[in-house]
Amino acid sequence: MPIFEYVCGRCVSAFELIVQGDQEPVCPECESTELEKKLSGFAVGAGSTAPVAMGSACGSCGDPRGPGACGLD
Repeated sequence: MPIFEYVCGRCVSAFELIVQGDQEPVCPECESTELEKKLSGFAVGAGSTAPVAMGSACGSCGDPRGPGACGLD
């Protein structure tokens, strides 16, 4: 069962959802089906040997040395 990340086109809510079979995903906030599927960082990292571009150094990677320490910039 894959986990997908979505952004709702109606209420702009961002969320993750486990999608089973041909199930149509629905926004948990407004129940809209106007969703944009996003590429999950978790899915990209699974079994991939290519580097993943994360944007500027922001401190969101959890490096204990602080923002910018991981070198993703």
